[in-house]
Amino acid sequence: MNKDDTQSNTNIPEADLAPEDTIEAESTDETMTNSAETQPIENEAVTAEHDTIPEAASEKVESEVAKLKAEAEKNLAGWQRERAEFQNYKRRTEREQKDLKERITLEIIGQLLPIIDDFERAMENVPEGLADNPWLNGVSLIQGKFQKLLDTNDITVIDPVGEPFDPNHHQAISKDDSDEYESDHVIQTLQKGYISGKTLLRPAMVRVAN
Repeated sequence: MNKDDTQSNTNIPEADLAPEDTIEAESTDETMTNSAETQPIENEAVTAEHDTIPEAASEKVESEVAKLKAEAEKNLAGWQRERAEFQNYKRRTEREQKDLKERITLEIIGQLLPIIDDFERAMENVPEGLADNPWLNGVSLIQGKFQKLLDTNDITVIDPVGEPFDPNHHQAISKDDSDEYESDHVIQTLQKGYISGKTLLRPAMVRVAN
């Protein structure tokens, strides 16, 4: 074979190619095309798979948030309940302490009532010659301080002359006939009583009409 024949075989036109070569080329193109067409489907499957993961994670987060929120509300309710109970305890303790203080104060004043009676009797029976005596003025000031003590603690006098007899506040010493007062009415107070609100320090000793 000479040089011219070799060159002639190398430059064979495409039309002279064997049919098998053309079929193989077309098959390769179809494979690439099919591969390109199926690729989006696979990508869509992967994308769908990745989309489900955040959704599951979101549900888990929402569940945890709901759980923490419920626990926070429970703790808040418990704190509010404890706070209310403490406030009630504090108010009850303060009220009990106040009542105890008032009761002790009234008991002490109750022990002073006989002294107050003595001062009143002394001032009611002052001799005429001592009316302007400075010593008497001093005694009168002391009596005034006792009266101020009674007023400060809202203690009022029970002197029920002319009123119906009340066994809750009065102590009857005797029952006498009277033309001035109706039956079962107080005709004389022998010893004044004292009361503060609903607390009776001492009943009034009285005479009652028949």
